[in-house]
Amino acid sequence: MSNTDIIIHDDKDNVGVVVIDSTKRNHEYSCWIMESNKTVKIQSINNIPLGHKIALKDFKEGDTILKYGHDIGKVVASIKKGDHVHVHNVKTKKW
Repeated sequence: MSNTDIIIHDDKDNVGVVVIDSTKRNHEYSCWIMESNKTVKIQSINNIPLGHKIALKDFKEGDTILKYGHDIGKVVASIKKGDHVHVHNVKTKKW
C-alpha cells in the first residue's frame, strides 16, 4: 500500500507500527491492517519515529499490548490513543 503510514499486523492488535520517518503531533495517518486488508485512520498525539508503535486505543496501567495478535507486554503507565508506545510505558511480563 503506497500511502500506508502505519501497519497493523492483526485484527486483534491494539498497536500499530510507524512505517514513515516520523508521525507529527496532531496529524491524521493511514493505517493498513494486514490480516483483513482494511484501512483505518488514526491521529497521532505526538511525534513517533519509524519502527515504533502507536496506541490504537486508550490503555490503563496493567492492560495488555497486542501485536501480531499476541501479548507483547503490559502497560506500566497510562497511554492515550495516538500516543507513543515504547519502553517508557510498556514492559515485558517475563520479569
